[in-house]
Amino acid sequence: MSYPIELIRHSLAHVMAAAVQKLHPDVKFAGGPAIENGFYYDFDTDYRFSEEDFEKIEKEMREMIKSNGRFEQRIVDLDEAKKIFADQPYKMEWLNEYDAAGEKLSIYTFRDFTDLCRGPHVESSKDLPRDGFKIRTVAGAYWKGDSKNKMLQRIYVDAFESKEALDAHLKMMEEAAARDNRKLGKDMDLFHFEPEYAPGAVFWHDKGFKMYRKLIEYIRARQERAGYQEISTPSVMDRSLWERSGHWAKYGAHNYSGTTQDGKTFCVKPMSCPGGMLVFGQGIKSYKDLPMYLAEFGKVNRYEAAGGLSGILRVREFTQDDAHIFCTEEQLENEVVKILRFIKDIYGKFGFDKITMKLATRPLSEFRIGSDEVWDRAEGALKHALDANGIEYEIAENDAAFYGPKIDNYLRDSMGRVWQCGTVQLDMNLPERFDLSYIGEDGERHRPVMLHRAMLGSIERFMGILLESTGGNLPLWLSPEPVVVVPVSEKYKDYAESVVNELRNAGVYSRADLRDEKVNYKVRDLSLAKTPIIAVVGEKESNDKTVTLRKLGVEKQEVVSLADFVAQMRDAVKMPL
Repeated sequence: MSYPIELIRHSLAHVMAAAVQKLHPDVKFAGGPAIENGFYYDFDTDYRFSEEDFEKIEKEMREMIKSNGRFEQRIVDLDEAKKIFADQPYKMEWLNEYDAAGEKLSIYTFRDFTDLCRGPHVESSKDLPRDGFKIRTVAGAYWKGDSKNKMLQRIYVDAFESKEALDAHLKMMEEAAARDNRKLGKDMDLFHFEPEYAPGAVFWHDKGFKMYRKLIEYIRARQERAGYQEISTPSVMDRSLWERSGHWAKYGAHNYSGTTQDGKTFCVKPMSCPGGMLVFGQGIKSYKDLPMYLAEFGKVNRYEAAGGLSGILRVREFTQDDAHIFCTEEQLENEVVKILRFIKDIYGKFGFDKITMKLATRPLSEFRIGSDEVWDRAEGALKHALDANGIEYEIAENDAAFYGPKIDNYLRDSMGRVWQCGTVQLDMNLPERFDLSYIGEDGERHRPVMLHRAMLGSIERFMGILLESTGGNLPLWLSPEPVVVVPVSEKYKDYAESVVNELRNAGVYSRADLRDEKVNYKVRDLSLAKTPIIAVVGEKESNDKTVTLRKLGVEKQEVVSLADFVAQMRDAVKMPL
């Protein structure tokens, strides 16, 4: 019988827990779900797991799978469950919080291991792959994700339906490691981090900041053509603003805040939307002013646990290409579709043409704001916009923002990894909280609808995705250093600098590499730094007014006239508007 991969991973998680229990009988279990590419399980034990334990655990798992053990379900009441898990404090904590009198609980037993679990599982371990899993790493994880709780040991496992599928995944992971944004950031001299002084914040070097600015300049140019107005709002604002918006209740623990001498509490901006609403609220707006597009490249700060930081893919300080569209309900469908097409076109310009969308519905969180009636209208409006325009999408249950449903855009990179980047979020709640209005055709005040929109999302994160997807082999228009001119000796320094001047006068950034090193060393060094084009010049090039080109990833050299090269580069570095 064939089982879904999620069910296989879920069952393998129980097998691993059983294997760990056999090897370390004193272990206490927290839990662990199936996740993308595998699963994890959290353990509490005085024994410290290391890579040396991985092979032992894997071997025990294979022996257990070979035994054809069954996954047996029992339905028990709360009292019986407490007896079963009396020596498991994490299960007991969950049971003590369980408040559903009379309801039955599901438990599963595999060999000597029993866990609270709704299931389902495979019928028998014979249905599990013996060679389709590999323990990847062990890391610390707080119980319930709360730093006030005990630190547990989380074992991550990659798991697939076959050895072939696992091998393909491991090969991709090996390639991903070679393309890691932190490695490329160092090789290309783009950025670095100072964990001691500014954890999760990027120190941009000249080349990295050039690329960062180009991303912003590109989005800015596209937005201006589309009729957006660009604004800028303060980086530090009073806590009362975030309480009014609801962000403090939802994200207060992740805000950077402090109290001034006059007793007021101020927050470093964690998102741009309240500032955008305050700008819209200035002056009287007419229906003729709508839709109104307010864009901001807002630098925001949000606290992330140190263990979650990952180069420029996950940071504490980042810039969003944020925008807020204020419109009438009648304009809503057209604006949503327009944004989705805008985002798709933007991604295509960066080479990402495999885009999927998910409609995220209302969260179950106690911090959700707004009535069910408002949520019904908002979710219905987004669903109608997608259905009426033939846009394919999936449903992401309970994954909306706390103020409204959203359509998230997922792109697939060159290694098959999926990233959530752009988003359109429909908000009928915050305009109410901020008492926003416009004068309608009837002369009366009306409440606008607000769309939160991001295309790249975080500039830093998108830059990391792009670096890893391309392996640093960036399109010329985005490269921070498209051309470096290398003279073969000191004698041809002047000609090299004249080539640089020709290129710069044509709007092409270039520089001459005048280091006192051999040409071959310079070429190797520049190739490691992912320089797209290396223009070598010597006696022949100087006499003939030519350049010899070495292009990244191309073995064959090319000799072209300086005039033709400058003309080609002038066109090649233009932004693809």
